[in-house]
This record gives sequence, structure tokens and C-alpha cells, in this order.
Amino acid sequence: MNLDRASALELVNALRVAVGTRKDVDVAVFPPAVYIEEIARALAGSPIKVGAQNCCDEESGAFTGEVSVSMLKDVGAESVLIGHSERRHIYGEADDLINRKVHRALNVGLEVVLCIGELLEEREAGKTETVVRTQLQNGLKDVSAKQMDNVVIAYEPVWAIGTGVVATVPQVAEIHSYLRGLLSGLFTAAVADQVRIQYGGSVKPDNVKDLMAVADVDGALVGGASLKPELFQPIIDFAR
Repeated sequence: MNLDRASALELVNALRVAVGTRKDVDVAVFPPAVYIEEIARALAGSPIKVGAQNCCDEESGAFTGEVSVSMLKDVGAESVLIGHSERRHIYGEADDLINRKVHRALNVGLEVVLCIGELLEEREAGKTETVVRTQLQNGLKDVSAKQMDNVVIAYEPVWAIGTGVVATVPQVAEIHSYLRGLLSGLFTAAVADQVRIQYGGSVKPDNVKDLMAVADVDGALVGGASLKPELFQPIIDFAR
């Protein structure tokens, strides 16, 4: 919940120039829902995709304050974050609700970025693998192998989000490899190999190179650094 209309447009216009027409890296921005349509217009013709930060698990009806996937698609969203740690831990979204959102989004052709990750106390208790396995399995319940073409997984350890603390390269490598293995078990090795698994958690220009070098890290879910073009652009360059 950052920026106003003018500063959001300033940001994406700078990103549009920085990315140009390059096709060697995929970039997406996820503005607040009230700005999606204007940001999508500003990025028309650019390879930069526009997504939403959340969606409703219902298609339409008496759900005051919610925004449906059809509405998001109607105003130019191509992707949606589901299960972000702030939705899980501030607003209490449980795995079954997240799974319904995943299906709702996939059914209208939106790309899903499914976020998973453990709390600090869960890591310290040795429960990291159990937590991410449960979130992944439940979040992808009844999703088909074909639908996985439109799913990205984002591993975001909650203790590393906005704290300045970054998971070490060995920690990231271990969990991303574990997630790849889980996907292979849930689907097939071929499906697991083609699914993008992003790392999110205090990603900055000075650590992205090491993170991107990890074999099973396919990209970054960038938080605070994405709000400043001078920080976001070097991250894009390293990914490329």
C-alpha cells in the first residue's frame, strides 16, 4: 500500500524506459487495485506486465469491499499475487481460501504468483520444510499439470521481508531445491523443471547477484526496492 497515482506513474514510466523492448527478462509490477487500469494504460505496448496484489475467491455478488478476478482482468491485470505473507499473517488468510483464489484466477486466465514462506519462530523450531510443504500442497490442491504453465511460486521467508535480513545463499538453495522436489512429486519432473520459483525477502541490488546464481532461483519477488527505479533497475539487469 505505497505511492500515489503520480508517483506510481513516474515509477512505471522510468521502468518502461529502462526495460525498453527487451525480451530477455520478464518484469511485472503489482500496483494497488485502484491504480491498475491507469498503470496498464501507461505500460501498453511495453513488455512489462501488470498484476494485482490480491483477489476475491468469489466471482461476483454480495461481497462488499472485494475485487473479483474478472474485474481485475477487465482493467488490464494479467497476473495476481495470492497468499502473500501479509495476507496470511495480518489478515488471517488460510490455505483453503488461498486455494479457492488460485482456482478462481486460473479459471479466467490470470497468471498466479503463489507466495509461501515460514515465520521466524517456525524456522527456529525446525518447521520450515513442513510449513512450506503444507502451504504448497494446499495452495495447489486440484490444480492440473496444464494449469501449472500459468503458476509461479514465490518463496518469501516472513522473517526476511522488510527487515533487511536476507536468507543466506545456502538457506535459499536448500528451500528452493526442496520446493522443486515437492513440485516433481505433486506433478512430474518436467512440470517441476518449468515452474518458476522466485525468492522474495529484502532483495536489493547488492544481494540479487548471489541470489540469482542459485540453481533453483528463477527470479525475484521484489518488495521495497521495487518502489525506486534506481534500485529496481539494477535488479532487473542482474536477472537479465
